[in-house]
Amino acid sequence: MDTREALDLGRRQLAEGESSSLDVELMLGSVTGRDRASLLAHPEKPLTAGEAEAFRRLLDRRRAGVPVAYLTGEREFWSMCLRVTPDTLIPRPETELLVETALSLERRERIRVADLGTGTGAVALALGRERPGWEVHAVERSAGAAAVAEANRATLGCANVRCRNLDWNDLSPDEPFDMLVSNPPYVEAGSDYLGTGDVRFEPRAALVAGVDGLDAIRGLAALAPRLLRRPGRLLVEHGFAQGAAVRELLENSGFREVATRCDLAGHERVTFGRLV
Repeated sequence: MDTREALDLGRRQLAEGESSSLDVELMLGSVTGRDRASLLAHPEKPLTAGEAEAFRRLLDRRRAGVPVAYLTGEREFWSMCLRVTPDTLIPRPETELLVETALSLERRERIRVADLGTGTGAVALALGRERPGWEVHAVERSAGAAAVAEANRATLGCANVRCRNLDWNDLSPDEPFDMLVSNPPYVEAGSDYLGTGDVRFEPRAALVAGVDGLDAIRGLAALAPRLLRRPGRLLVEHGFAQGAAVRELLENSGFREVATRCDLAGHERVTFGRLV
């Protein structure tokens, strides 16, 4: 089997998905060690028997619904190639709005930031790379996810990011932060969304937050005043229909200048406020 035949095979088997061609190229690249440009530029290059067999196994698993990011072990976020495992959520493009908002709100060169529930470390590492003078703490209670975040930190060489395997409730108020950011669990426990697409394979603890999906954000709103140095900021990502409820939670916890920004689809996605 050469590269063209492998790509054609994959596209036929995954033809039902809009992103099937991209998925096939990413999977074939992961087993051959070639990037997409090389695959498309040299379709005549043969696969070894081992590569062909590994590719067929990936196709079978993808047809069963396993996310491409878990099959290839990586996902791009903020122009970084991040390691991804079933211990972590798969970084999504809309979460880049959380990074953009944090960078736009805080211009100081040296502050202390905590990314609460960091998962792969995506948000913490993006902030650390963009602001080398910031001291960024990537906090994650899952040991498996914390290990992934540390691996990504080491690969990217982010010396100003510290990965910490602990529950965010165990952070000490004696070492206050200037900013808290979080992409916490915010899906309702009974949501049909949990049975769709890639979400079926992602860790439930990183997705579900009680009956209304707001338990984790309630906890963050209550915790933040103990961890922030005034005037400090809290920024949280949330579901598209949760903006009003999250604004109320922040205001009731003493935050002012509370506002929400929308993602590229026009959905309310990131809410923030300042503790004054």
